[in-house]
Amino acid sequence: MNRFDRITAILIQLQSKKVVKAQDLADRFGISLRTVYRDIRSLEEAGVPLYGEAGIGYSLVEGYRLPPVMFTPDEAVAFITAEKLMQKFSDTALQSHFNSAMFKVKAVLRGTEKDLLENLDQQIVVTGKKHNKVIPQNILDILLKAIADKKVVKMVYKAFGNDDSSERLLEPIGVFHEYENWYTIAYCHLRNAYRQFRIDRVVNIQLTDIPQEERASLKEFQELKEQEKKSFNVKKVVLRVSKSITMYLEEHRHYHGFVSEKNMGDKVEMTFLTQFTDPGMERWIMMFADKVEIIEPEELKDRVCLLIDTYSQKYSLSKNLLT
Repeated sequence: MNRFDRITAILIQLQSKKVVKAQDLADRFGISLRTVYRDIRSLEEAGVPLYGEAGIGYSLVEGYRLPPVMFTPDEAVAFITAEKLMQKFSDTALQSHFNSAMFKVKAVLRGTEKDLLENLDQQIVVTGKKHNKVIPQNILDILLKAIADKKVVKMVYKAFGNDDSSERLLEPIGVFHEYENWYTIAYCHLRNAYRQFRIDRVVNIQLTDIPQEERASLKEFQELKEQEKKSFNVKKVVLRVSKSITMYLEEHRHYHGFVSEKNMGDKVEMTFLTQFTDPGMERWIMMFADKVEIIEPEELKDRVCLLIDTYSQKYSLSKNLLT
């Protein structure tokens, strides 16, 4: 990136946030802090009204805005791709907001970029599983508003394996997407502790006017969870699997603590660090038992054998009763 493009990009970033740190600019563009200071000085000399405070960052004077900018073809492609992802992985309220924003973006595109988006619109498809359960369609939108405005939400929630719903007051601090589902992390007034909630199990949700208390941010919460994970009783698991089934393992292997893999001819050796209190590992292995060899630990081999024996006895008993 040449200096002119970089300075323009810095100006756009300054407009996108209230405060931008010099180190963030240096990290983004791969330049030194000294170069950042020189670029900032160039913007000031060009008449851009900005101010900086040591240890805090740079800000544009309130009210200053750039005229509509032109987007590159690569950026235009990124917009249409993001639009497809939003249509698949968000609720209808967020989709509506994003579509409205996209109209504004397309309004400032040049004719060639507009043609490019129209041509690509039918060529980009995002597929995936959909939940059969009918859920309210504005959950993510309400949660994000609650997080931004620091408000409490009232949620009716049906936990996994429980037919009864419970009403809770929650202070959401963040949302994330993992293993094909959206989740929120929130302080639960019912449990007086932080809890994780799966969005598709929410029966109803309402934004209240109750302010949240000062609690941990999502980043602080995640750092705490990472520290807790280090104290878990995790064990190394090594599996040698046939290459013919590796494609079927990729989707869920990270759920079981996948670490690395090694090519071994017609087989792949996979290493995991998993929490052994969870019986999920041996049950997952049983799905592909004829194509998987457990290298270590011996304990896992014993647990798989026990599972096989239990199933065999149950099957044999049922067979005897039928005869």
